[in-house]
Amino acid sequence: METQRPSFIQFSLNGHDYQLASRDLESRLVDVAPEVIRKHAVKVNDVWFPVVQAFQVATGIPRSAFRSNTARRHLAALGFEIVGNAEPRSSRDLEAPRVSASEGHTEANVQASLVTALAAKRWRILSVANTATKEPGIDVIASRDGQTVGVEVKGFPSRNYADPARAEERKRTSPSTQAGHWYSQAVLAAMRRRGREPSWRSAIALPDFPRFRDLHGETAGSLAAAQIEVWWVDQEGAVRGP
Repeated sequence: METQRPSFIQFSLNGHDYQLASRDLESRLVDVAPEVIRKHAVKVNDVWFPVVQAFQVATGIPRSAFRSNTARRHLAALGFEIVGNAEPRSSRDLEAPRVSASEGHTEANVQASLVTALAAKRWRILSVANTATKEPGIDVIASRDGQTVGVEVKGFPSRNYADPARAEERKRTSPSTQAGHWYSQAVLAAMRRRGREPSWRSAIALPDFPRFRDLHGETAGSLAAAQIEVWWVDQEGAVRGP
């Protein structure tokens, strides 16, 4: 069965509101020559394009104003097929590329992988928070067959700061300790959501790291009793859960 795409999405970027329709994306990429794909690709009109090229052409937003994960998130929300890291080659010859293990653990990439997986399984993406700017609210909300799910997304901490100005600095808190804090935050957010939206499914999406697996093992019984699901995103971007 073919996935039914949403007709359009609405989103905010850099303080501006936008609307993007599936048919506009498809029509604007007709006769456009795809650039060489270096990382993530989207399939439009049976042709693979770099996600940044497709998003720029479709929206008119300059590439300097958005990141690759922003493009991935919104194109996936429209229901288009997204794949990650290809070797540089002609995009018309693209075969199943692989997600880079070195970048797959960031919160933005975990969220993008989750949105892609949900869209592929015929979930309708209702809302996606901008994790890069720490936008308040639920990270991902989706619906399917009369069910709504709210998902709290976390990445895995790095030893260095993401801010380029502090890239050479090492964080004082170890990744293992910080992962514990992030896990606690995710559980608390999911518990609050369970209370506010008792009819929704409540889930936490985490990169599949041993530290998170250990923490989940210590709390699995309590989470199950509260009907909070944990979904795992592996280094290839595959999601186990929804």
